[in-house]
Amino acid sequence: VTALNEANPGSVKSVFKAWEERLNSSGERLESNEGDPELLVYIPKAAAESWRTLNMSLGCDWEVSYPLKGPHMGPDVVDEGPGAFAKFTSDVKIKSISVVGGADGTSPSKLRVFINREGIDFSDAQSMQPVQEWELVENLQGVLEYQTRYSKFQSVANITLHFPESFGGDTTQIHYIGFKGEATQLKRDVVATIVYEITPNPSDH
Repeated sequence: VTALNEANPGSVKSVFKAWEERLNSSGERLESNEGDPELLVYIPKAAAESWRTLNMSLGCDWEVSYPLKGPHMGPDVVDEGPGAFAKFTSDVKIKSISVVGGADGTSPSKLRVFINREGIDFSDAQSMQPVQEWELVENLQGVLEYQTRYSKFQSVANITLHFPESFGGDTTQIHYIGFKGEATQLKRDVVATIVYEITPNPSDH
């Protein structure tokens, strides 16, 4: 996962974490450069063999995916710590997106989303028509989910999130980004609803 205009390079990885950690603002966060609140976040697709999935049974309602670590990692995977592997494991259908931003006007006020487009920069994001856009609210308690136009979010291989502005703050701060949806390429062709908590297993640390 990568971000353009992040004040601390690599900090975007910290916002992809377990749902129960979404309100934890004590650690690293994604923040734009001072005086320029615009952010662009790109999430690619990962090789499925570098991940494992919990609760892979026909009767489950949701599943959590996280990267393999240690000797079981795929050949192209590098262990860079928590959140380093914020990638979809297969083509997915996204039902909703959650964003928890910062206080004092630093939460993003708008979200524009592009799917299956690589190499988007700020110029592209500003001029292209997004698949969908939302006027956001300051979701400091992490209770809101933004529903997608589901028919337009089928077979998502990669996704770009454009946050053009904040609620008047000099920067944009993001503590958490999460997705809910369905994966269609799980073992035995099982279609399961997944909460994408894109994070390593805490017991591996």
